[in-house]
Amino acid sequence: MPAGVGRSLPHSIEAEEYLLSCCFLDGLEVVSRCLEARLSAHSFYVPAHRTVFEKMVELYNRQSPIDLAIIAEELKTTRQLDEIGGYAFLTQIAGRIPTTAQTTYFIEKVRELALLRELIRTATGTVEQCYEFSGGIDQFVDTIEQQIFAVTQNRISESARQMKEPTREAMNVITKMMMKKGELTGVSSGFKDLDGFTFGFQRQEMIVLAARPSMGKTSLALNFAESAALPKRGDGVPVLVFSLEMGAAQLALRMLCARARVNMKLLRDGLLSKNGAEQHELVKAADEFSKAPIYIDDSSHLTIMELRAKARRLSARQKLGFIIVDYLQLIAPTDPKTPREQQVAEISRGLKGLAKELDVPVLVLSQLNRAAEKENRTPKLSDLRESGSIEQDADVVLMLARPRDADEKFQVAADSAELIVAKQRNGPVGELKLTFLRDITRFENYTQ
Repeated sequence: MPAGVGRSLPHSIEAEEYLLSCCFLDGLEVVSRCLEARLSAHSFYVPAHRTVFEKMVELYNRQSPIDLAIIAEELKTTRQLDEIGGYAFLTQIAGRIPTTAQTTYFIEKVRELALLRELIRTATGTVEQCYEFSGGIDQFVDTIEQQIFAVTQNRISESARQMKEPTREAMNVITKMMMKKGELTGVSSGFKDLDGFTFGFQRQEMIVLAARPSMGKTSLALNFAESAALPKRGDGVPVLVFSLEMGAAQLALRMLCARARVNMKLLRDGLLSKNGAEQHELVKAADEFSKAPIYIDDSSHLTIMELRAKARRLSARQKLGFIIVDYLQLIAPTDPKTPREQQVAEISRGLKGLAKELDVPVLVLSQLNRAAEKENRTPKLSDLRESGSIEQDADVVLMLARPRDADEKFQVAADSAELIVAKQRNGPVGELKLTFLRDITRFENYTQ
């Protein structure tokens, strides 16, 4: 019999009641502190406590006052008041303690016990899965690791630092800038004009690359990945690509053809000679990519929490230098019931948090709405699809535009493309041109 069977899960009814009492006493402030500590309704052991806290969070999100009468009325409206024990139960909870002085202790206590319960559930489930194991050990271990990571994500750490340390880090950056005299301080994009704007993709920055469908977002992002991992000069950095739309084999095919400069359509039609120069270049490119520090995760239906856990896990094994997410709108919502704008806002904040947590630039591909097409103009920031939070969270916003009829001009081998630096927190904005080689789905520095 597994250890723990027959025992009750760790809990403290008193700590939960004291914490809810603090919420009644100091309303929005205490609920805010609970959310900062990553407490949710599921952190409470007693079902009635979960219901009350969930209602408090709803009021907090609406910035409504949190007091006994309002909570009672809200629960009555949703027909939950009698389920938790009526008005008498709320009165008892609200009057448990006279002061909020020990709020921090009660938050930590409830959080600690909730984490222990979750660990017990996960560990117990792991034991059962081990007994039922039927093959594929690598995938099985990976699944178990993800489950453990999902639990440990709820831990919090002290993040405030004295100004002395950030100042020292800033001075190190300044020194590098002065020593390099205009050279790159971040990951090179591979395009000299873009690097002239950004000095490379900088650590902890969220870079958004936005465009309408079929404009070449994925192709440009793969060019960035190639340049970061296989630069023309110096050592490359490990790159992690999350491809929620295309499979890893499809991406590899595109990257191979682009680097080898092989026409993908001719390759698919079987019109290339078996022992010609194209095959030699493909073999050479394949050898280079097989040694390159590029990792592709083509899992579909990832939530932002799962995506961050996967990136964190890989970064623990191999320090990453660049992350690409293709694309934002395909990341699954944590709660499908919330409005779409809130879902996108949560994903956007999560990706910005990932850049800061792993200390790497994160390039996020995003869709644009149809406004620019309808009005026959170049895209602008307000065209970012579904949420203003993308524009708010991003440190750099790049917008890609190509002539709509470019793909119909089969006689033309190269198209010009416009890349707009629409936002940059620490640098200039402006427009630059790229050359798009349609046959090999590759962008290059603009040449007339």
